[in-house]
Amino acid sequence: MKSILIFSLAYFPRHVGGAEVAIKEITDRIPENDIQFHMITLRFDSTLPRVERVGNVLVHRIGFTQAHPGMADLRRFPLHLNKFIYQFYAPLVALRLNRMFHYDEAWAMMAHSCGVPATVFNFFSGVPYVLTLQEGDPIPYILKKARPVYPLFVRAFRKAKIIQAISTYLAVWARDMGFTGPLVVVPNAVDTKHFSQIYSDDELRELKKQLGKKDGEKYVITTSRLVNKNAVDVVIRAMKLLPPNFVFLVLGIGPDEDILKKLAGDVGVADRVKFLGQIGHQELPKYLCVSDVFIRPSRSEGMGISFLEAMAARIPVVATKEGGIADFLFDPDQDPDKEPTGIAVHTDDVEDTARQLQRITYDEMLRARCINNAQRLVLHQYDWDLIAKNMREKVFLS
Repeated sequence: MKSILIFSLAYFPRHVGGAEVAIKEITDRIPENDIQFHMITLRFDSTLPRVERVGNVLVHRIGFTQAHPGMADLRRFPLHLNKFIYQFYAPLVALRLNRMFHYDEAWAMMAHSCGVPATVFNFFSGVPYVLTLQEGDPIPYILKKARPVYPLFVRAFRKAKIIQAISTYLAVWARDMGFTGPLVVVPNAVDTKHFSQIYSDDELRELKKQLGKKDGEKYVITTSRLVNKNAVDVVIRAMKLLPPNFVFLVLGIGPDEDILKKLAGDVGVADRVKFLGQIGHQELPKYLCVSDVFIRPSRSEGMGISFLEAMAARIPVVATKEGGIADFLFDPDQDPDKEPTGIAVHTDDVEDTARQLQRITYDEMLRARCINNAQRLVLHQYDWDLIAKNMREKVFLS
C-alpha cells in the first residue's frame, strides 16, 4: 500500500473550490488498501477537529482559527496570515507526521499555494512530490504574488517528480518554469450523472415560479465566484444591449458582489440581474435546466468546471477561450475542423457578448449541435471515474 501526503490550503467541509472537489472526487475513488492519503490543510474554523477522516483522507488541520468564520473573516487578522504561515509551518508538521507514517510521496495542490511547502518538505525529507497545476488566475498575477518566495516557487516546479496539469495551457506554463520531467495533462471532471439528471415538469415549473420566470423570458445564467477574472461585469454591461426579455441569473458569492450589484444599478439593468447567492451542489443542475444559456466570459481560466457542468446539463455555453477553456470549447467559426461545443466571445468585449448570447438563444440548429456535441464530449472525457483512474495510473503509481 502506498502512502501519500497531500498539501492543500483548504478542504471539506469549509471554503472549498474546484481544487478541493478534485481531491475528494479522486481520493474517494481509490481504494484505501491501494493508496492511503493524509492531508495537511488550514483549519480556519475552531469548531472543526484538528484531525479527522474525510472520505479516504486523514485530514490534519493547522493555523489560526475562529468560530464559524465567513469569507470576509478570512481576509482579516489573524486568519489572513494563515496562507503565508502555511508555507513554512506545513513542512514542519509534515516532517513530524513523516516520522510516524513514512510517506512514499507528497501531492501539492497548486503551485502558488502549496508548491513551496512541498519542495521544502522534499529538501529536508527526501520524499518526492507530485505537483498539480489547477491555477485559474492570470499567470503574471501569480508570478507577482510569488515574488517574496520566488526561488522556492521556481524550485517547486523544477524539483517535482511529476507535474499534472488540468489543461494544455497550464502544461505549457510548467515547461516555461523550467520543468523537464514527466508531464501529464489530466483534467478535472464533473459528476456527469448528477448534472445530466432529468427533472419532472412539475419540479422545473415550481423553480421557475420561485424565480418569477415569465413566458418568453430568456434566462442567462452564470455559476461563478464573484471576482474580476470571471468577468461577470461584462455580462451585466451586455444586458443593456440585449432585449428586455433577457434576465441574468448570478449564482455565487465573492468579494466583488457589492461592486457588481452597484454596476447593475448604474447600467440600469438591476431589475434584470438576479443575485441568488450560493446555491448548493445538490440544487445546481435544476437551476441550469430552467435557464437558456450559460455564460462566463472569463479573463483567465485554468480550466473551468462550471462550463463542463453546464454542458452535462444540456445548456449551451458562451465563453472566452482563455487558458484551459480552449481544450473543450470549440466554436463553429474559430474551430471549423471540429464539431461545435459552444460559442466563443472576445475577452472584455461587451458588444460581442451580447451578440453571441442572442445568436445561441435563437439559432435553433446551432443551439442543438452545440448542446449534443458538448454533452457527448463531457460524458466521454470528463467523468470522475475516468479521471480518478488516470490519476492513479499515470500520476500516483507511475
